[in-house]
Amino acid sequence: MTTERRKHGEAILDRLDGTARAHLTATLDDISPDLADQVISWAFGEIYDRPALPPRDRQLVILGILTTLGNCEPQLKMHLRIALNAGLTPDQITEALLQAAVYCGMPRALVATSIAKQVFAERGLLPVPPAGP
Repeated sequence: MTTERRKHGEAILDRLDGTARAHLTATLDDISPDLADQVISWAFGEIYDRPALPPRDRQLVILGILTTLGNCEPQLKMHLRIALNAGLTPDQITEALLQAAVYCGMPRALVATSIAKQVFAERGLLPVPPAGP
């Protein structure tokens, strides 16, 4: 069962972002391979792929949570890439981060938006047109 969950989690990660799994294992395998296994097997292999939320919606939730938590810049960057891969547009992402500012504060929203700008620049998605009211 554990091997099947791991393989399923690897497939999910590879589908979401082809570089995420390699980065995750490179970061954790030499210090905590068990943590890498939990992230891949449980977080992605079991929880992420549940059918009630499509990846696009799941990413909106994740972006809001990571923005609110703060100090999660590497994870936020990965999930911003996944959010774009899942079909969210830069203007939808920046709108979600603006919404987060109301509930978690400006400093955290500013940090998240700065990281989003880096990811958008990597993909040639700047400037993001203003949404406006």
